Amino acid sequence: MKPNSGTLVINIMNGGKAEAYEGVYQCTARNERGAAISNNIVIRPSRSPLWTKEKLEPNHVREGDSLVLHCRPPVGLPPPIIFWMDNAFQRLPQSERVSQGLNGDLYFSNVQPEDTREDYICYARFNHTQTIQQKQPISVKVFSTKPVTERQPVLLTPTGSTSTKVELRGNVLLLECIAAGLPTPVIRWIKEGGELPANRTFFENFKKTLKIIDVSEADSGNYKCIARNTLGSVHHVISVTVKAAPYWITAPRNLVLSPGEDGTLICRANGNPKPSISWLANGVPIAIAPEDPSRKVDGDTIIFSHVQERSSAVYQCNASNEYGYLLANAFVNVLAEPPRILTPANKLYQVIADSPALLDCAYFGSPKPEIEWFKGVKGSILRGNEYVFHDNGTLEIPVAQKNSAGTYTCVARNELGKIQNEVQLEIKDPTMIIKQPEYKVIQRYGQVSFECIIKHDSTLLPTVTWLKDNDELPDDERFLVGKDNLTIMNVTDKDDGTYTCIVNTTLDSVSASAVLTVVAAPPTPAIIYARPNPPFDLELTGQLERSIDLSWIPGDENNSPITSFVIEYEDALHEPGVWHYQTEVPGTQTTVQLKLSPYVNYSFRVIAVNKIGRSQPSEPSEQYLTKSASPDENPANVQGIGSEPDNLVITWEPLKGFQSNGPGLQYKVSWRQKDVDDEWTSVIVANVSKYIVSGTPTFVPYEVKVQALNDLGYAPEPSEVIGHSGEDLPMVAPGNVQVHVINSTLAKVHWDPVPLKTVRGHLQGYKVYYWKVQSLSRRSRRHVEKKILTFRGNKTFGMLPGLEPYSSYKLNVRVVNGKGEGPASPDKAFKTPEGVPSSPSFLKITNPTLDSLTLEWGSPTHPNGVLTSYTLKFQPINNTHELGPLVEIRIPANESSLILKNLNYSTRYKFYFNAQTSVGSGSQITEEAVTIMDEGAGKAMTSRQVDIATQGWFIGLMCAVALLILILLIVCFIRRNKGGKYPVKEKEDAHADPEIQPMKEDDGTFGEYSDAEDHKPLKKGSRTPSDRTVKKEDSDDSLVDYGEGVNGQFNEDGSFIGQYSGKKEKEPAEGNESSEAPSPVNAMNSFV
Repeated sequence: MKPNSGTLVINIMNGGKAEAYEGVYQCTARNERGAAISNNIVIRPSRSPLWTKEKLEPNHVREGDSLVLHCRPPVGLPPPIIFWMDNAFQRLPQSERVSQGLNGDLYFSNVQPEDTREDYICYARFNHTQTIQQKQPISVKVFSTKPVTERQPVLLTPTGSTSTKVELRGNVLLLECIAAGLPTPVIRWIKEGGELPANRTFFENFKKTLKIIDVSEADSGNYKCIARNTLGSVHHVISVTVKAAPYWITAPRNLVLSPGEDGTLICRANGNPKPSISWLANGVPIAIAPEDPSRKVDGDTIIFSHVQERSSAVYQCNASNEYGYLLANAFVNVLAEPPRILTPANKLYQVIADSPALLDCAYFGSPKPEIEWFKGVKGSILRGNEYVFHDNGTLEIPVAQKNSAGTYTCVARNELGKIQNEVQLEIKDPTMIIKQPEYKVIQRYGQVSFECIIKHDSTLLPTVTWLKDNDELPDDERFLVGKDNLTIMNVTDKDDGTYTCIVNTTLDSVSASAVLTVVAAPPTPAIIYARPNPPFDLELTGQLERSIDLSWIPGDENNSPITSFVIEYEDALHEPGVWHYQTEVPGTQTTVQLKLSPYVNYSFRVIAVNKIGRSQPSEPSEQYLTKSASPDENPANVQGIGSEPDNLVITWEPLKGFQSNGPGLQYKVSWRQKDVDDEWTSVIVANVSKYIVSGTPTFVPYEVKVQALNDLGYAPEPSEVIGHSGEDLPMVAPGNVQVHVINSTLAKVHWDPVPLKTVRGHLQGYKVYYWKVQSLSRRSRRHVEKKILTFRGNKTFGMLPGLEPYSSYKLNVRVVNGKGEGPASPDKAFKTPEGVPSSPSFLKITNPTLDSLTLEWGSPTHPNGVLTSYTLKFQPINNTHELGPLVEIRIPANESSLILKNLNYSTRYKFYFNAQTSVGSGSQITEEAVTIMDEGAGKAMTSRQVDIATQGWFIGLMCAVALLILILLIVCFIRRNKGGKYPVKEKEDAHADPEIQPMKEDDGTFGEYSDAEDHKPLKKGSRTPSDRTVKKEDSDDSLVDYGEGVNGQFNEDGSFIGQYSGKKEKEPAEGNESSEAPSPVNAMNSFV
């Protein structure tokens, strides 16, 4: 142990083992007045054991399966920090799919081929010993199987559906959920019956870990983690209980008593479970300590009665439960001491006039001395509102005047003696700037001077400092600082700014500023308009308790008439240095009567206003201290709202300083239960704006009032406010729940209101929880997704919109108050009737022949009932989009295909298809298709196309035509450049070459030729996609349906580019010929 100290030093640097010093230590300090003891100090040596040798087999895992690599680090003290790395000492990447758990294991929600490696290494870092231990590498080999099976989420940790967790108050709560599944599940956390605490909740490890810091008992409850992917979800509920080691409510404090006095030591602590309280005296359990007749132990309190000097001792309070303990020492010192004054004799205090003065009189004695102050040698005891007496003996003079200077005597006395001490108070005149710097406009390269003439107390030495833009003056010889001025020579543009004169003494400081504006050239002689000069010679007359007259002399108007004067006041007693708006009077008025409040040390200033702006404030008037009075008003916004089921929180807006009307501002808080013949219960509080009434019944009305008072009396009787104690959750569920199904998508639910006395709070309304159980047409269950509708107020019915037809539903109803929801009513089942179905999922037309087409379709995605039949309507369409007669066919509901026969060959048909239930027909889907041409004609055409394309004469003819067109184009270009016009188009129209005329598909005749500059687009037939399917959401009048296929394009002028494209026609064998006009190249290949 160190000499002259209680510090115990254990040094094992030169030998010895730490294990030899393991144990529990406690320090005891003792003298003749008693013994104090310290908390237990536990010493344990740190440990970092090696990993147990083990043989690790390679992990062979199928792609998509889950995997857990166990770390299982050795148990150390303190526990090690776990992390995973590879052979290159690089941390293994982690993600939503791969992450490390709180126990150090590495979890794979699903393995991928890239997870194959042989160096998964778990490391344990023991920080206290600065060592790192390494587990043997783990090998993982992923083998692939096609296809990879997707899986619903399954929890890897924790296991089961529920678990429990106990955490201590003030600690960090960590909850973990890691799930397997493919695709990788996403984790979400909720608290059942409540919200996760704001500002204390954090998510870590890709939301797999829920972290709540600084937990309290209110954080107990059920926490649910939900793992979800596209195939489903799984959840786990963790029941959290927050226990608490003991914590202080009231720790015992040292007690100084004089012989014969009474006193108490209080030791109150809380915890979960409730801690037990035990007392010790001088480190010995009080039950076996030396007996003291003046001492009585009553649970958490020791009561001392008529103590004697031998009763001095050090008492220890121990509050313990299974999670820890608290220990506090409290010295009970029975002392008989005459008064002593600790403040030095004849201490000198200096203050500025009209400022507060604080004269110290620090004292000690037992019993506690009484303090009295006197002024002068034979002065009487000081009393009255102009003085404030503090508990520590200090005398405060709120507004020290010149006549407050002198000698003050402090007298301390008790039954053992008396002592006095004198201090000196000097009042100094305030420092003032009687000639302030003024706004200046100066030409560039001119000279300017700012004045700062001051007046100060002759015994104080002032220092004057100049600033530019709140910073030091530039280090420039052009700036000359005199005794009472600042001169700037050879002014430049950078000298533009605000200049401030600051005067400091040892007791006060004042400042004044002025703006310097640098201009480039002398201004044209004109009238200068400026803000007015400040008023001066302020005078107070007609002083009364609640009013006073203020007069002043206006300053120079500066060529702009004064429009008004603004009067401001300063309260040197409550807010020194802060100026408040008092009133505003017209510019023709130079006197005003001002209303005053009690217990305010007023000074006033006046500001003149014209169209240019506001003047600088005038010099403050002399101060005027109004007398104290009882408050005129009570606090506003009084409310009574419970925060817990067994309390009532009374709040109010406290009065401002000047509203107190006198010293000692307090509040009398009163309450009583409404409609019960109870007396008012009252308590007087200070410096607060809230009071909590405990032990109230749940949600009952209370009458509440708050009254202000001070040392001079009470404010007028306040008005009463109706409040309520705290709410609790509703007790019962709504009864007689009935459901009336209105149609296939709408239902009306009725319920009986719950008795208001069972709501136990403000009725906010009812919540209807409803969910779809299954579809009656499919008989397949799905994940239940509950929907909630809230109906405000005391409603007993509500509408449930957006239901799915022909489905089974359940619902329940709960009442809601300000605390939350009540229990749910029994689930009520109901069913929705059938509705009309959606359109068939698809319509496909295949196998076209000369006179038949095969139709295949899919049943509606949402049948909304039992399908009774399908309806097929179709009609032919010619090249001018004219519709033929409509044919209707009814098809049984169990059919999925149909062969239409006896159709016209090479004809386009449009089909309309829909499904029916007993309710009616659903929306229809449309499609178009074409029967093929005569097979013989098709074969002949194909044969000639092949022969012509391989003939030499045909190739020569095509080359001659191309050369002729080129020559014509060149001649046309030359004629047009010379201003002439070559009528190429007219000649082509008059002598059309039959070899370049497109052939119509319907009858083989020649069609019209249209060049690229013809603004009339060719008439098109319909074209359908190659797979003959149309999505149900496609528009019936889309461009696809009306022949504008993928090859069709429009020029900016509307002409059809595809007419001259070189794309090949679709093969006739496919049966999907387009009625679009063929290109010239294709036309020549098809020429007979």
